[in-house]
Amino acid sequence: MVFKRAAALGLGLAVSLVVGACGGDDDGGDDTATSGRLKIATTVAPITSIVANIVGDRADVEGIVPEGTNSHTFEPKPSVAELLSTADVVYINGLVLEEPTRKLAESNLKAGAEIVELGTLTIPESEYVYDFSFPRAEGKPNPHLWTDPTLARRYAEIVKDDMSERDPSNAAYYSENFTMFSALIDEFDAAMRTSFATVPNRELLTYHDAYAYFANTYGWKVIGAIQVSDFEDPTPAEVASLIDQVRAEGVPAIFGSEVFPSPVLEQIGKEAGVKYVDELRDDDLPGEPGDIEHSWLGLMRFDYITMTEALGGDATALKAVPLRNVAPDKAKYPQ
Repeated sequence: MVFKRAAALGLGLAVSLVVGACGGDDDGGDDTATSGRLKIATTVAPITSIVANIVGDRADVEGIVPEGTNSHTFEPKPSVAELLSTADVVYINGLVLEEPTRKLAESNLKAGAEIVELGTLTIPESEYVYDFSFPRAEGKPNPHLWTDPTLARRYAEIVKDDMSERDPSNAAYYSENFTMFSALIDEFDAAMRTSFATVPNRELLTYHDAYAYFANTYGWKVIGAIQVSDFEDPTPAEVASLIDQVRAEGVPAIFGSEVFPSPVLEQIGKEAGVKYVDELRDDDLPGEPGDIEHSWLGLMRFDYITMTEALGGDATALKAVPLRNVAPDKAKYPQ
């Protein structure tokens, strides 16, 4: 087993990945050698979608973390070990997001297979963000890089380069898909900036801080998060402090999670006299697998339209971005 992390390779070598098992050793449980298709395992749904946009129908992609699950605490079932034992590569986020899954993969990958940490390879450690939900003292940086489209592009680039090494006969296909995905991100980035320019007060109080890197790139300020590092509710004193902060900042809305309803956030909204919007998603794609909105782009478009409109902005530019994938999404998404 080969395990790729930025700490081991150096960020500058992130795209010079070692060739994996392209029809190599067959341990009896893998059909790659006979099918000619690589088997890819992924973790959270946004990563699965990004990978699917690059590999299309040229490889088999299967997610591990069910949508609507807390990916930080998700413990994979023993049956996931079978999937991991037949994968040629496992794309995970890294930055200590999916430790139980990573450890299970390390114990079960076949010879020559690799774990590739997309987030860890995307930014250097000096750019890690520590915050309300991810304090530096606990050593776990905020891992939600994919909510920043400029960083999601880097995820896709790493996948493109890695898959081109593993499957050179399809390298041109992966490169073409990345070029189209990059253009999609450029279009979406421009629409985000246009719509965000209409938001009077770009400040976020959310249930879970999944937008730290996005905020740095697009000029937003994250003023707080309800879900603290141990994933418990904040203390009464912390709640009172947040109510005071919301009043002082003058934000018209605060944001909860569609997956994890928060009575505490609802209370803060009522006492601070602001709207409580409990619809944001950080890794649960809208709709169902096969629906056009069930994609990384669909997730980001939904979240940023929601934020823009709730905070008094005009989301027309965001709504004008058509939902689509750049390649057929044949991935399996556990529900």
